[in-house]
Amino acid sequence: MKKLFVVVLILFVANFLVAQNNNAWNDLADVTFKAEMNLEMGVEVEMPVFGPSAMALDGAVIRITGYIIPMDEGMNMEYMIFSAYPFAACFFCGGAGPETVMEVYLEDPVNYTTKPITIEGRLELNHTDINQLMYLLKDAKKVK
Repeated sequence: MKKLFVVVLILFVANFLVAQNNNAWNDLADVTFKAEMNLEMGVEVEMPVFGPSAMALDGAVIRITGYIIPMDEGMNMEYMIFSAYPFAACFFCGGAGPETVMEVYLEDPVNYTTKPITIEGRLELNHTDINQLMYLLKDAKKVK
């Protein structure tokens, strides 16, 4: 009976830790693309078609861990590109897809770091504007 209790306790703790590690990047990966004609540019562009997991996050306050992609020389950023992967493997460097990056609009400036950080903000899915990324995190703040 004691062994059963220990096994159940270990499974419970392991499940809890995995749940705490659940990152929104997994849900944001629920996207496909559809070619559409962009009349303004006169070319066909790939537009996102968000699946149910990604759609469920639209407008929600989410907490997400990732990496800052350096955009300019400044250390205090109020706007940044945020990636599920470090710079060397991010979308812009060919290691991942566009579903692994987002634009972040911060309430307070954040200092650049190469280490992963966790931020929280209100997610907006970008269905139509080809001049922005698919994911916009507004009113964001660094959590850790």
